[in-house]
Amino acid sequence: MNDIRRTILWTIFGFSMVMLWDNYQVSIGQKPTFGLSAKPPVVATAPAAPAVVAANTSIPSASGSLNNATNNIAVQAINTPAIAQNGTTPVPTAAKERFEVQTDVIKLTFDTEGGSLVHSEFVKHVDLEDKAAVKAGTAKGVVLLDDSKDRVYVAQTGLVGAANLPTHKTIMTVAPGARKLVDSVNELVVKFESPESGGVKLVKTYTLKRGAYDVAVKHEVVNTGTVAVSPQLYLQLVRDGNKLPGESSFYSTFTGPAIYTAAKKYQKVEFTDIEKNKVDVEKQANEGYVAMVQHYFASAWILPDGIKRELFTRKVDTNLYSVGMITGLDSIAAGTTKTVESRFFAGPQVEKSMESITPGLELVKDYGVLTILAKPLYWLLDKLHSYIGNWGWAIIALVLLLKIAFYWLNAKAYASMAKMKSVAPRIATMRERLKDKPQEMQQEMMKIYREEKINPLGGCFPIMIQIPVFIALYWVLLSSVEMRNAPWALWIHDLAAPDPFYILPLVMTLTTLLQTALNPTPPDPLQAKMMWYMPLAFSVMFFFFPSGLVLYWITNNILSIAQQWLINTRMGVPPQFNLPKFK
Repeated sequence: MNDIRRTILWTIFGFSMVMLWDNYQVSIGQKPTFGLSAKPPVVATAPAAPAVVAANTSIPSASGSLNNATNNIAVQAINTPAIAQNGTTPVPTAAKERFEVQTDVIKLTFDTEGGSLVHSEFVKHVDLEDKAAVKAGTAKGVVLLDDSKDRVYVAQTGLVGAANLPTHKTIMTVAPGARKLVDSVNELVVKFESPESGGVKLVKTYTLKRGAYDVAVKHEVVNTGTVAVSPQLYLQLVRDGNKLPGESSFYSTFTGPAIYTAAKKYQKVEFTDIEKNKVDVEKQANEGYVAMVQHYFASAWILPDGIKRELFTRKVDTNLYSVGMITGLDSIAAGTTKTVESRFFAGPQVEKSMESITPGLELVKDYGVLTILAKPLYWLLDKLHSYIGNWGWAIIALVLLLKIAFYWLNAKAYASMAKMKSVAPRIATMRERLKDKPQEMQQEMMKIYREEKINPLGGCFPIMIQIPVFIALYWVLLSSVEMRNAPWALWIHDLAAPDPFYILPLVMTLTTLLQTALNPTPPDPLQAKMMWYMPLAFSVMFFFFPSGLVLYWITNNILSIAQQWLINTRMGVPPQFNLPKFK
């Protein structure tokens, strides 16, 4: 049974290693070991202005799919500038231009074509990819939205539902006003106005506030015609499907669209699912948001609760995808105005800040299936940081508290291991004596366990119970933007980056081997070798992991070794190091 226990553990561990290797193969563009290979990303060439959908794709309305005629009109309106009734393109009332607006935390670049957001830079989050600039202290902030030759990631809004309505392709005029937040002012207002088109004028007003990553966006739809109109407002995010620059090959986080509704909660959408038309998400809702998510940062369009909206994801072009929502504005009488309030978020995934913007927005910081464990762990880590003031020491303190909480479970596991260790010589002698009689050997082994009152699985289950907690903590540390640029001590200046001198990974490897040496040596020679090979192979990955994760693992190892040493001593089983014998 001892062999069975170890076999179970090594099977779990080995399977994890295979899956990590499979993920690594996919991340570098190779075929996966199992399943169908994912389509390799294609570098997007930024179009003059990204389209909402391909020319042959229909747009859903707030009340259901539009009929074919209306679809054609809507698609034409979204993919081309406004077309006059005689088929000619009217001259824009203003020249297309881009300009930057800056608050104390964010820089946003607007385009008068559609009044769209085409660039964002976070002032307080340094871009770590430009190593030389970081070293020189001249690094710029992290760029999220972008519309350049290398990246496409923009936020757009407009109207559909009839011919020639203002869309994100319509050239708008911008009202004069301040473009930078000064000390005596707490908000900036940027106002766009479209020319009259299809009997409608669209006015967009963005309000940026000090210290905020969410922007209030007001859409005023003015009926300038002589008959009632019933347009629909769309809000969308368009992004290429490329991987993030510098993304690690040894661990990956989700990048892609997400939709939140009260019914289905947080729903992630893979770019490959959009490509294959296999997206299964909530299509209609009266609340929630649509988002584009990546490691540490996200963007989202948010409508107030109670407004019916239709949710969509689309493939726009080669390696270009969109996620958005459409809401009907009901009938707008001639000479009247309909106003829709919304919010646009682009910023770091800080849970407390996102929770205050709208329910569920904090879920873009994705912990996966272990969210129920990860959220309280993050809460505790945040509380410890508020007292300690250093994220590195807060990680150490959190692991210590978890070890205290699981002390008795660990004690049972290590006590079982100590008993196994005490009878190991007896079992080894018996195995040698009965090596040609496996059935008799197994019976004799079970007899020894009964006599010594040993449960062969006693050291397995207590440890397995704790595995979900420590996996959840792993995702907390991997996903928390607070670790970026957060120093610990000495040479560790960024807990989100690998140790530049590989000192922590080496210490982690040594503690792993020390912990292995304290365990009883398996009687089977092959298992004994695997007991040393697997930790070494596992440790290699930690040379590329963020320092905060390695620090957490080192702390866990050291505390485990100390507890195992203490329990062995108390049980009269002198701790000893079982060094490997490779012959």
